[in-house]
Amino acid sequence: MRNNQLNGFGFRFVGLAVVFAAISIFGGCGRSGLSGYKNTWLYPGNVDTVYVEMFDSASYRRGHEYTLTDAICKRIEAETPYKIVSDRDFADTVLSGQITSIGSGILAMDRETGRPLEHEVQMWVTVSWKNTKTGELLINNETVTASSTYSSQLGQDFGYSAAVAANKAAEKVVELMEEKW
Repeated sequence: MRNNQLNGFGFRFVGLAVVFAAISIFGGCGRSGLSGYKNTWLYPGNVDTVYVEMFDSASYRRGHEYTLTDAICKRIEAETPYKIVSDRDFADTVLSGQITSIGSGILAMDRETGRPLEHEVQMWVTVSWKNTKTGELLINNETVTASSTYSSQLGQDFGYSAAVAANKAAEKVVELMEEKW
């Protein structure tokens, strides 16, 4: 009697294993592979080179456009398959933009003296990315925002925090360059 019970258990186990394997193999398959997933770059494959124009600044605070442009170039080189070129004529695409605003606010005040303890810098950047071969706008005037905090008691100032915000904005600009899912 016991031997028959084990055989029934074995048949059930093998049957469940076959059903599980079939679901695993065929269950996630969609029209284009595994439900839209692919094992390639996140960035458009028809682009090899990028020319990054010097970003402009509409803010009265000058100099931060250099920091932002440098941060974007470094992030593109480090995180994408693209090469930065210095001649617009040899580039597949052109990335341009503008710092539309840099603002500062107070996050925390000292109760006794009324002096600010912590400040926040906010940066708004508008970006465009154009394919020079086809004329297609890959990014059309999209805005990214970034912020950073600083405290003068820690020896930090507005310039330090604006550089950190520019680096965060550069990270978001490079994320915009990814293909849409």
